Amino acid sequence: MALFTIPSSSLFKPQALFPNKFPSIPSQQKIFTISCSNSSSNDGNNHTFSDEQQKTAKRQLSEQSSWETKDSEGNDYLYRLGKEADNMNIAVGARPGVIDPLFAGNFLGRDSDIVFDYRQKVTRSFEYLKGDYYIAPVFLDKVVCHIVKNYIAHLLNVKVPLILGIWGGKGQGKSFQTELVFQAMGIEPVIMSAGELESERAGEPGKLIRERYRTASQVVQNQGKMSCLMINDIDAGLGRFGNTQMTVNNQIVVGTLMNLVDNPTRVSTGQDWRESDITNRIPIIVTGNDFSTIYAPLIRDGRMEKFFWQPNQEDIVNIVHRMYEKDGISRDEVVSIVKTFPNQALDFYGALRSRTYDMSISKWIDDIGGVENLGNKLLKRRKNETLPVYTPPEQTVEALFESGYSLIREQQLIMETKLSKEYMKNIDD
Repeated sequence: MALFTIPSSSLFKPQALFPNKFPSIPSQQKIFTISCSNSSSNDGNNHTFSDEQQKTAKRQLSEQSSWETKDSEGNDYLYRLGKEADNMNIAVGARPGVIDPLFAGNFLGRDSDIVFDYRQKVTRSFEYLKGDYYIAPVFLDKVVCHIVKNYIAHLLNVKVPLILGIWGGKGQGKSFQTELVFQAMGIEPVIMSAGELESERAGEPGKLIRERYRTASQVVQNQGKMSCLMINDIDAGLGRFGNTQMTVNNQIVVGTLMNLVDNPTRVSTGQDWRESDITNRIPIIVTGNDFSTIYAPLIRDGRMEKFFWQPNQEDIVNIVHRMYEKDGISRDEVVSIVKTFPNQALDFYGALRSRTYDMSISKWIDDIGGVENLGNKLLKRRKNETLPVYTPPEQTVEALFESGYSLIREQQLIMETKLSKEYMKNIDD
């Protein structure tokens, strides 16, 4: 049996480092005797502690502290807190003023979180939407009603679908009209795209949706602003086209969205459940072209409210007139343009205006030195060197008609030529 004598003066004294946080302890010479027996002893008592040491071992941090309180499974509060929370505090890091400077050190600019300034803001604001735009009344009523119903769902005695699915033809302004509604209502949404619904790691897209949903909930709770989750072109990420393969991530994303609909206030991102972890109910809006390609139970009535958006003649004229109003194009001229190019999506009329800029941009390139000096003039010019002022072209109905006929010819050429048949002889018609 080995006998060790340890004087208390050699033990760690926290008051030496933190004199203001720990009261001074009288300096008394105390002897603790630890009796250690060999592992070969047969008495069953491997360690023997003195009575004074046993009292010290049972001493808590504070008589009023609940940190060491055990639950029914024998785990204390700190253990449960670390297991339940997924916050690793990486957004704060060792920042001076946030934690004790003794541990923050003086390295990496006194800020160990070197990627903090490069993080993207998940929510979307609409400062770039300058000017006066037209929102179709039917579209406005549908989106506003869906958002308000979800925010007052606890007051209604009806089943409120969490998801609003806006679908329709290509280029009809589904996403842009929705963003205009967000701007009018003062909503700060979280917007996702179909490209985020797939990953090389299984489960990542589903977890991302839950994290974005909780982020929108934090906007409501912390900023006092309305928010929602919007997923653009969801059928491109979840739809089944021909013989496309259903991946594990497709299944997890569908299951995640169905679970959000069924439990909109209990959303986990991987941590254990806490009774107080109640998430705000956040409406979800998805856009797409063909919802028949999506898993049918996800789009059933009760989970998703469907809205087919096909602007009529009056809506198209009003939207295009607001688009051309700043150019001095009258409403009657807009009506003639729409009648000249019927059965076109809304983005066609935006492409008309963009095509009229081509001639003036070519002239501006010549003014700054031509194609040969384009890179040096745009990217490598001196600080005091300014580019020639670009003057937008004066819009006329004749120029818009010319651009429209040019776009129509390109559309017809693609549909009639079909060069793929020349390269793949066995392709079906």
